[in-house]
Amino acid sequence: MMAAAQLERRAFSEFRADPSARKLEGYAATFGSEANLGSIVETIEPGAFRASLAGDILALMDHDQALVLGRTRSGTLRLSEDTRGLAFSLDLPDTQAGRDVLALAARGDLGGMSFGFQVPKGGDQWSGNRRSLQSVKLFEISVVSAWPAYPDTSLALRSRAPADDRERRRRAIIIAEAQL
Repeated sequence: MMAAAQLERRAFSEFRADPSARKLEGYAATFGSEANLGSIVETIEPGAFRASLAGDILALMDHDQALVLGRTRSGTLRLSEDTRGLAFSLDLPDTQAGRDVLALAARGDLGGMSFGFQVPKGGDQWSGNRRSLQSVKLFEISVVSAWPAYPDTSLALRSRAPADDRERRRRAIIIAEAQL
């Protein structure tokens, strides 16, 4: 893993929770939304993560390498790009960190999603104080407990099978709201 000083991190917020779920789904990054990072404003362009998706990406809690929640290599983290951004689906482990994430998400106490990355040479464009990320090397996505940089990501807890039609409709509403 890269040294923390070399790794850039960006975060997003919006959580929807279902207390009976064991799976998190949503967006770790969204295309076109602006992040005000103090002296610069940053956006992510469609396709920015495409080259990274074949690699082994971790899902962490608060960027802590000791709190692994899943990874693409094992199939417990699935990542894809769609027209909105970097979508993820994470099967949470039955570990203390996994149980904590479930409990905090269900209560609405988490801050959002984040991702750790590096920008390869030629992977960004600048116009004044505006930076556009066109290609990044993704190392990890994280569930974060604090405040995010980007406002437009989403996360929802999912269960494997709804109990009845009423519960299925309720979860469909949660999913639809998370994608707005």
